[in-house]
Amino acid sequence: MTAENDLVKLYSDRILALATDIPHQARLDAPDASVKRRAPLCGSTVTVDVTMQDGKVTGYGQDVKACALGQAAAAVVGHAVIGTTADQIVAARDALKAMLKENGPTPPAPFDGLEVLRPAKEYRNRHASILLTLEALTEAMEQIGETQGA
Repeated sequence: MTAENDLVKLYSDRILALATDIPHQARLDAPDASVKRRAPLCGSTVTVDVTMQDGKVTGYGQDVKACALGQAAAAVVGHAVIGTTADQIVAARDALKAMLKENGPTPPAPFDGLEVLRPAKEYRNRHASILLTLEALTEAMEQIGETQGA
């Protein structure tokens, strides 16, 4: 029963609370970039819409269809993303990936709330869902960079 107990611990009250409190669930009417990502193993999907001005996120919308862990990650990102730069988003994605795969440090502020997902490092089949939002956001930043750089 140890594996079952570990799974119960993984879905802590904090993770479940985050999963029910996802901000910015309305899609944006005129985003600078819109990206949909899917985790092939579990089928979770996240679509993000982003607007930027002066190098910072000014508008954000997301449609999240994921497990509680993916929803919790989307909630933390949604609470932190307004006012951040592309570099901060990429750093958060890279740190989250390292935290899950290599027990690396907590993602830097303002995304340090992702620490709540550290117990998921033992569940590799959940990593893709947890990373979806930041991977979609990183792709959106690349699209905006290409558009604004052109």
